[in-house]
Amino acid sequence: MTPTGTIEQRDGEFVLVQTRTFDAPIEDVWAAVTEPERLARWIGSWTGDPTSGSVEFRMLFEGEDHAGEEMEIRVCEPPRRLHLTSRVGEEVWLLELDLAHADGVTTLTFCQPRVTQEQVGGVGPGWDYYLDRLVDVETGADPSLRDFDRDYYPATSEHYTSQYP
Repeated sequence: MTPTGTIEQRDGEFVLVQTRTFDAPIEDVWAAVTEPERLARWIGSWTGDPTSGSVEFRMLFEGEDHAGEEMEIRVCEPPRRLHLTSRVGEEVWLLELDLAHADGVTTLTFCQPRVTQEQVGGVGPGWDYYLDRLVDVETGADPSLRDFDRDYYPATSEHYTSQYP
């Protein structure tokens, strides 16, 4: 597994940036990252009413004891922008998914602003893992063949920690 993310500095903050491309219409990739049934194939699922501004999200591949978490929907502009805030206890993560389409290819840019030096060695490999699973399900590959412990963490942590100044 080759890590793909970079750490960028924007407005004095560090941002984890990862991209994936799909030979698919933008609406199809949007559905894969927003519809509960499609989302459940690669990362997790949500319940609730998104028009309320938040949903309950539960990761499905983090072990049986992973509880749900509130996801605040900061920006939702189908089929191009979905920006969320995840709150688990004291931790707050900003998550941004931006889609663009050109020449038959949809590009998903995933960002996690405010990523800290302490987090980046774990979250960088984690998001690579989940985004690779998304590519798998959208291309017909088997995402269960991905092994986080063998191929992602700690194997690719240095790629991320070495980019942090």
